[in-house]
Amino acid sequence: MDANEFIKQNKIKNKSTNVDQMIAVQAIIDKVKVDGDQALYSLTKEFDQQDLDDLRVDPALLKASWDALEPDLQQALKLTKQRIEDYETKILYKDHHDDELSYVYRPLERVGIYVPGGTALYPSSVLMTIVPALVAGVKDIIVTTPVFQPNNITFAALYLCGVTDYVFTVGGAQAIAALAYGTESIPKVDKICGPGNAYVAMAKRLVFGDVGIDSIAGPSEILLYVDESTPVDAVVYDLFAQAEHDANARTFLLSESQEYVDRIEERMEELVESQVREDIIKASLANNHFAIVDSRDKLLEVIDYIGAEHVSIQHKDQDSIVDAINYAGAVFKGFYSMEAIGDYVAGPSHVLPTNRNARFSHGLNANDFRTSHAIISINEATYNQIAPAAEKIAKSEGLFAHQRSVSIRRESL
Repeated sequence: MDANEFIKQNKIKNKSTNVDQMIAVQAIIDKVKVDGDQALYSLTKEFDQQDLDDLRVDPALLKASWDALEPDLQQALKLTKQRIEDYETKILYKDHHDDELSYVYRPLERVGIYVPGGTALYPSSVLMTIVPALVAGVKDIIVTTPVFQPNNITFAALYLCGVTDYVFTVGGAQAIAALAYGTESIPKVDKICGPGNAYVAMAKRLVFGDVGIDSIAGPSEILLYVDESTPVDAVVYDLFAQAEHDANARTFLLSESQEYVDRIEERMEELVESQVREDIIKASLANNHFAIVDSRDKLLEVIDYIGAEHVSIQHKDQDSIVDAINYAGAVFKGFYSMEAIGDYVAGPSHVLPTNRNARFSHGLNANDFRTSHAIISINEATYNQIAPAAEKIAKSEGLFAHQRSVSIRRESL
């Protein structure tokens, strides 16, 4: 289809509230608020079929998981951690100090990190959420995760990050409730970050306001803008890499050449049968794959309209295309900057906005683990200069105590 047809049909599935799911999640939250740890034990048995003796993970298990890793995998995790640290340190906001008007940043005291793990292990999510918090200077990091096996790479990544004292084997909406409101074992936090399933996302939506959150994640997505300078198989596997996340993952293929798009889609049909996660990829491509062919100007309009989580530009004119993009979770420029490498070792966090949210938000970074405030210190000379304006505005609004609060200072001079 062309760009106009895509936008006209609004092919991006809008977020919708599943009322039954919302009611079920609210019931879980209420149960945790009332029954605390006991609710976590019973809900973990109900949803995860796990009879736990203790919610807290023994720090010795984290170290044992690290020690059990092959040295080359340890080095890969260390490299990733270092690259994230280097990147986050570079983009950390700096305090601005002035005699009268300053602005300062302070780390959050306590944050909760949710690490998914129901069907797979995600050490990358550990690093992409915890390392920015460490760079920001967060004092206490509380981790919840539905990972129950004693030796695993998620625990190893937590050990590498030095987060060992507050790790709890709790998942799902109940984990979000515990972080938001606290239980006998799990401390209440100031902000919750980290990806999760639909129930985790709904729980974050419902507790927001009582606690801060990073975002409410939808299905993962990639937009590829490509031309014939990129080998067909490279494009195909970039699409497969996104589609294999789950059946709801979204893929957008943009090009100025219909012939090139046809070649890519023919090759996808040839290769999909040989993929390990064939069924998931097929389901994703059948329901959530869109190919759009149009002129450069129209395709740039589509990129900003979608505001995709991942935007990959592999095109002979990639510099000018990237410069024209306004809205994206993250932009991957060039043949060697495939999105899959961004999931692991590029540096910026892979926790990114979805569902067009990049049009008003950004990917997780160290600054999201800080708060900030202005420091206002007006001297006498400036007061004499600006006070009359404040008095006039206060009077116009009918706020006469405001007006008097300003004017009384003059009388005391």
